[in-house]
Amino acid sequence: MGKGDIKTKRGKIANKSYGARRKRKIRKKTSVEEKVQPEKAK
Repeated sequence: MGKGDIKTKRGKIANKSYGARRKRKIRKKTSVEEKVQPEKAK
């Protein structure tokens, strides 16, 4: 149980893979409309 065990979190890190034991952080994607919003006039 360690770096060689693919079913553990340490094994996933060593193998550079993801799965049930090692979740990925979900990045919120910004849409094109949010990037190109015109500035509000005062």
